[in-house]
Amino acid sequence: MPTPPTAGSAPRAPRPSRRSVLAAMAAAVPAAGLPVLSGRASAAPAAGALPGGGDLGPNVLVFDPATPNIQGTLDEIFKRQESAQFGEGRFALLFKPGTYRGLNAQIGFYTSIAGLGLSPGDTTFYGDVTVDAGWFNGNATQNFWRSAENLTLHPVNGTNRWAVAQAAPFRRMHIKGGLNLAPDGYGWASGGYIADSRIDGSVAPYSQQQWYTRDSSMGGWNNAVWNMVFSGVEGAPAQSFPDPPYTTLDTTPVSREKPFLYLDGADYKVFLPEKRTNARGTTWGSGTPRGESLPLGQFYVAKPGVDAATLNAALAQGLNLLLTPGIYHLDRPVEVRRPNTVVLGLGYPTLVPDNGATAMKVADVDGVRLAGFLIDAGPVNSATLLEVGPEGASADHAANPTTVQDVFIRIGGAGPGKATTSMVINSNHTLIDHTWVWRADHGDGVGWETNRADYGVRVNGDDVLATGLFVEHFNKYDVEWHGERGRTVFFQNEKAYDAPNQAAIQNGDIKGYAAYKIADGVTTHEGWGLGSYCYYNVDPTIRQDHGFQAPAKPGVKLHHLLVVSLGGKGQYEHVINSIGAPTSGTSTVPSTVVSYP
Repeated sequence: MPTPPTAGSAPRAPRPSRRSVLAAMAAAVPAAGLPVLSGRASAAPAAGALPGGGDLGPNVLVFDPATPNIQGTLDEIFKRQESAQFGEGRFALLFKPGTYRGLNAQIGFYTSIAGLGLSPGDTTFYGDVTVDAGWFNGNATQNFWRSAENLTLHPVNGTNRWAVAQAAPFRRMHIKGGLNLAPDGYGWASGGYIADSRIDGSVAPYSQQQWYTRDSSMGGWNNAVWNMVFSGVEGAPAQSFPDPPYTTLDTTPVSREKPFLYLDGADYKVFLPEKRTNARGTTWGSGTPRGESLPLGQFYVAKPGVDAATLNAALAQGLNLLLTPGIYHLDRPVEVRRPNTVVLGLGYPTLVPDNGATAMKVADVDGVRLAGFLIDAGPVNSATLLEVGPEGASADHAANPTTVQDVFIRIGGAGPGKATTSMVINSNHTLIDHTWVWRADHGDGVGWETNRADYGVRVNGDDVLATGLFVEHFNKYDVEWHGERGRTVFFQNEKAYDAPNQAAIQNGDIKGYAAYKIADGVTTHEGWGLGSYCYYNVDPTIRQDHGFQAPAKPGVKLHHLLVVSLGGKGQYEHVINSIGAPTSGTSTVPSTVVSYP
């Protein structure tokens, strides 16, 4: 059994925010004694070289059907992580292939649960993998930073509950029943993301404000609130935006599923799914998924406490990176320079640049895969936190793009943090598949200047595709797109709550900075299912000219746009440019534009 948390390790309660207001309207310790993963290491490295493979440390827990007291271990981890929103605990719960009965795995903050088979059917639960919101009085809008992957579930009562908000992906899951995306009591919820999954029954979002589902299959979808988007989903509801607000694309233009750890006999490997074009349905429904595998010995298994110089030495040596759960402090960027490098996190390892550095930089090379980690801004302002490609990157990566998947960025909340621009995409053809880039609106180190962050995501590369783009609360533009032929399938945004007054957000003669701006020089761009919300709770009289700004050019096309004033705290004058009706009153009813132009 795990040791109990030490005295004084209880997490701090979150500062009240719009999410807690909506509810009214409607530190962890090392896990001693837990099962630990060890992989077969590669051959002994040359003198002075870093080894590949090996032990994944105490916060990666590996179970098989014979492991004693699995439920007790799961309950203890959940007890630590249930309300530890800004705590330091990080856990990965991995289940070997086999059948598990009578389990209810409740998943808290910074906890990932995954099967270790090559396909979801290899690891089967007769039980549930549950996220609910009892810790926050039934409000699920702060259920962040957790995940479920690669399992088959037979829910005990026929329906599994996964009541989450941003940064809580549900990947490669097979539900032999239904899926409920709302908390017990149908309180507020603000998710979310499903990919490469099959739900045999219906998905019931209930109070979920928005949701994106990609390359999956389902028995049905029950309702919609503001913005429900589907691409490549068998069984998705028919296109009907704005009433009900369903945006449905038959296929996803380009996709490549997230890398994952699995067991091949007694050996641990990382599977790299292949790229698909015009994808529809799961990668695994017709048998063995297509892709390639890398043995664990080709990864440097990083542990908390390792420095950036060591990570860079491993990369220079030709190893990939497997980041085990924990917090990594960096005094310089992690430099990914080799084509086809994999940087994979388990249990949401968190990279913190302490001295104003960029946390990670990727060269303008083919096929890099970044997945499953969090970047947390440090107290000294960073010009950028993640850069994919250097400024001026120009190589063609259409055949083998870089992917950024379940990589989340946070400025403030866990403590003071600042960054001028959080994520910069310079490389052409990059795939951004599910990210949440968040300037914190609650927690520690939060204030208009305290966690100053002017820009969320800036795209300079051409032919970049974003599927599941969540960007919130930046002081100026949340998304600024300069590259040609960019595409976004699903966008969710909230403008910064804490603007002190109208003057603080004035953008020349425009009231407020757009949530999603396509630069004036862009000639071709397309987006589907894009939403921006405002909640100016410091000064509710603030007016925002529009949520979206785009040049009036034939090749710039946006479909299914909405803006929402949450409870009348601030208002939008238009949806896009000077088009679309203004929001008004306190009724929280979206203003929509079906197509632009």
